[in-house]
Amino acid sequence: MVDRRHLNTLYVSTEGAYVHKDGENAVVEVEGVERLRVPLHKLGSIAPLGRVSISAGLMAAALEAGIAITHFSDNGRFLARVEGPVSGNVLLRRDQFRAHESEAASARFAAAIVIAKASNQRAVLQRALRDHGDGMDEAAEGAMQSAVVLLADAARRCLKPRPLDEVRGIEGEAARAYFGVFDHLIRMKAPGLRFTTRSRRPPLDAVNALLSFLYTLLVHDCRSALEGVGLDPAVGFLHRLRPGRPSLALDLMEELRPHLADRLALTLVNRGELGIRDFRIFENGAVFLGDDARKQVLVAFQERKREEIEHPFLKEKASIGLLPHIQAQLLAKAVRGDLDGYPPMLWK
Repeated sequence: MVDRRHLNTLYVSTEGAYVHKDGENAVVEVEGVERLRVPLHKLGSIAPLGRVSISAGLMAAALEAGIAITHFSDNGRFLARVEGPVSGNVLLRRDQFRAHESEAASARFAAAIVIAKASNQRAVLQRALRDHGDGMDEAAEGAMQSAVVLLADAARRCLKPRPLDEVRGIEGEAARAYFGVFDHLIRMKAPGLRFTTRSRRPPLDAVNALLSFLYTLLVHDCRSALEGVGLDPAVGFLHRLRPGRPSLALDLMEELRPHLADRLALTLVNRGELGIRDFRIFENGAVFLGDDARKQVLVAFQERKREEIEHPFLKEKASIGLLPHIQAQLLAKAVRGDLDGYPPMLWK
């Protein structure tokens, strides 16, 4: 893994890393070799992921300077946030609740999310057409092209201020268009791997079972990232407030899942790494991944998170696994008013 500073947070994810204070700097060492040095005055938080040690001297200096230390497990689960006596979290959550209660503010955040989700879904379809369009029949290719146009239109419509319910309606139209052609993305012809419509609670076919499992992993990462920056994962904008639902985590997941989850699911199926043999079918029609297949998907998901891309807003290299954390920070800045609007994740 790579240790980097994004925005004002130092992420340390190399197993066995030791982070300590040297003068007025935070220094990351791995096996006695210095890997990174960051001045403390440039940091707002330090985020160790997994088995990372932090010296008592650095912890004391960080807390005195108002630098939070947020601990995550090696698979991204939020563990704890250590802060000094003065914290801005209550003010951030106050601003979040106010934005949630404001129809106009909620609509703006929701629109940004829908723009990114529809654009990223469109990119998934366009890539499939570019790479495999020659192998599609005319009807399938035409349906795909129509969905691409509809998704572009959905993103464009959300550029104009609209009521929140209208934004939600556009998101629903885009989702139906995308999943309406999703079966054309599956190149394996096995009958048990066909996709007809999105089904949840329970998933009713193998592809839906795989998607639901990946979405569960991703929303888990999004929830942890939001908790790490001090936002309430339950109070969202696009998804309605509902007891027990992590609405803001579901919001954050929307812009990420076309590439982090959908494309990974298609890769596993189209390469034959998962087949109908890897799923369990129950008497009520529910379909779930088998135990060994879940482990295989978890490994693939973690490997995907290690890949690096250039973040379109930061213009910096970032591992895919840090995207929920980066987007959570950008969302917090937008909620506080430090940014004019929320810049969602747009894949090229």
